Amino acid sequence: MLEGLRTQTLPVIQWETIIVDNASSPPLESRDIPRLPANMRIVPEPRLGLTAARRCGLRAARGEICVLVDDDNVLAPTYLADTICRFSDHPKLAAAGGPSRPEFEIPPAGWTREFHPLLALRDLGPAPMLASLQRDLDDSHWLYPEAAPIGAGMALRREPISTWLVGDRTCFGLTDRHGRELTSGGDNDIVLSILRAGWQVGYFPELALTHLIPASRLDPNYLARLNRGIQKSWMQVLALHDANPWPPISRGSVPLRKMKAWLHHRAWESSAAFIRWQGACGHFEGRVASHHTCESPISIAHGSAGPPPRSRSQP
Repeated sequence: MLEGLRTQTLPVIQWETIIVDNASSPPLESRDIPRLPANMRIVPEPRLGLTAARRCGLRAARGEICVLVDDDNVLAPTYLADTICRFSDHPKLAAAGGPSRPEFEIPPAGWTREFHPLLALRDLGPAPMLASLQRDLDDSHWLYPEAAPIGAGMALRREPISTWLVGDRTCFGLTDRHGRELTSGGDNDIVLSILRAGWQVGYFPELALTHLIPASRLDPNYLARLNRGIQKSWMQVLALHDANPWPPISRGSVPLRKMKAWLHHRAWESSAAFIRWQGACGHFEGRVASHHTCESPISIAHGSAGPPPRSRSQP
């Protein structure tokens, strides 16, 4: 991540680097980190979770445009400069991203390709794409656009996200990555909040980054846990924003649905089949009706890997 920032063509005087220390032990400020960018500062966030860390960093940022960069992302050298240009070109653009291409620690087995989108890998091609919020054909729910950025490298305009930063998203269960939990949904929450307030999102091929993928993330057990967590939180965030095409289900029906999905996917036959079944389990768990305890509803007055692969078991 730091290497990608050091090679940016945008003059360093025009941007800042904020590293969020999300409950590290020992704290980052007590460590000797070599070759830090001259424009960098460390901000502590004691509440564990990706959503809490992102909100902390966004609140601390001074710029009008913010870019979310994970520690395993290496931005293209012109990323920041191109981001400024794209927001200047499109006044209603609130969130943008581009291709996320892998650099694998070890060559992946062929069967894992199906699950690469779970690892926040995507490439939508050489043409830019802009999208606003739209309803489906029967006007029953909002549609999540293909052009929506994933969390890795997501560029955000400050004005549209200012209200999203007010209050506590975690009371809705939107913690995103949290310790060893492999949940998701934080990226989608930001995107849907922005879209519902009348702003646009976009995909631009020049906003490219390299995503470093260690061997451990290709382990079948990891991919199974990841698929389950992503599918569960995907259902929850869609329901929260009136964008879920699948209706809620009762908690009591979940075990039978999982058993039927086990047979449907023939989960015992291969690692890929087992991972698909775990995704179906997460899908069902995420559709269980929940009751939020927040004092007020989610505000939409403001302006992942896009949506994750859908479960193949649709009851």
